[in-house]
Amino acid sequence: MVRITEELIRKKSEHNEGIIGTLEELSLHQENVEKIEHLGNWCKNLEILYLQSNLIAKIENLHKLKKLVYLNLAINNIEKIENLERCESLEKLDLTLNFIGDIKSVLSLKSNSNLKHLYLTGNPCTDFADYRNYVIAHLTQLETLDNKEIKKSEVITALQRLDEIEKSAFKDQRKYQDFRRLQRERLSEVDYNISDEDFWKSTSEHAPEVRIEMAKRSRRSQDSSDNEKKGKEKRGVSLFAKDGRPLNVNQAKLNFKFSDEDPKELILDIGIYKYLDTNLIDVDLQPIFVKLTVKGKVFQFVLPEEICTDKSTAQRSQTTGRLVIRMPKVKYNPLFAKKPTVQKIKDEFVEKDDQENKSQEEKSVRREYLEVQPEKTLMERMSNLCSKEKSDVPPLEFF
Repeated sequence: MVRITEELIRKKSEHNEGIIGTLEELSLHQENVEKIEHLGNWCKNLEILYLQSNLIAKIENLHKLKKLVYLNLAINNIEKIENLERCESLEKLDLTLNFIGDIKSVLSLKSNSNLKHLYLTGNPCTDFADYRNYVIAHLTQLETLDNKEIKKSEVITALQRLDEIEKSAFKDQRKYQDFRRLQRERLSEVDYNISDEDFWKSTSEHAPEVRIEMAKRSRRSQDSSDNEKKGKEKRGVSLFAKDGRPLNVNQAKLNFKFSDEDPKELILDIGIYKYLDTNLIDVDLQPIFVKLTVKGKVFQFVLPEEICTDKSTAQRSQTTGRLVIRMPKVKYNPLFAKKPTVQKIKDEFVEKDDQENKSQEEKSVRREYLEVQPEKTLMERMSNLCSKEKSDVPPLEFF
């Protein structure tokens, strides 16, 4: 069950800088709230209150909201209109898609003299005979009912037929009350200890009890999916090992090339998306690793040598979008740069001689092959062609 707390109201009153005492408009829709509470004490200046798409079963604790003009309680579990007599400024009341089958409860709105617009579409009482005539005969202050204008002639006719209208409406109400009593008994015997998959596949009745069960299961599945997402996010952004060592991470899934052949510097070439705004790229160079954040996703590369961060550069290509980071090495000294040893020079010369000897041997073999099997002359090939049978040669066609 979700309660209306001070923290929740402050969260929903960001447009008023979190101040709830002077709040004039509040939206608490789709929060799975089951009870109206505290609003009359904390938000006495409310003029507009949105409570649609919740699990509220009773209209209560609104009598202190003297300035309330619009109240939206659509898509809840309300079965009776009540406790709104002291909301003196109420002009618009939306009770669409509830379970109001007590048509007599409409009489509780008689004292709301400023009420002009009432919405009851989707409630069981709207299926009663003479429902509309009953409402407009008792609530003569209304201008529209279910978004349809009320004409003066309708009111006069309804008042003239009031006794007849009440009899037919009360008869249908008794039928619905009997149906609702049997429905409660049936639903009390239903076993809800089934899997979510079986529950959603099964057929169910349209009742407040079923809506509550549906909300519970939806909330449970939403919480489990949220926890799963949080777990994946936590695993995806682990940048350091337990001992503090940086880890290689490619959360952004970028292609890259790394080169350390140059004795002076390390080069990291990263394939950034071509049309991505440079403002969405954040480069963080550390002595032993490079961290790149692209649209909130991390690319981290651990370097084999320590670098000079203050001398490093990052350049991006205007044509391809690639990012090239050049990082001078800390330990590089031109005096101690590696030079080829004498033995290495000898090995290179020996290798070069071997390659020359091999090429000479290949040439001699090729020449010997040509002498043994000389290529056929053009005349020999022509004679072979002419010696073929005439039937093998396709006839010429003229056109």
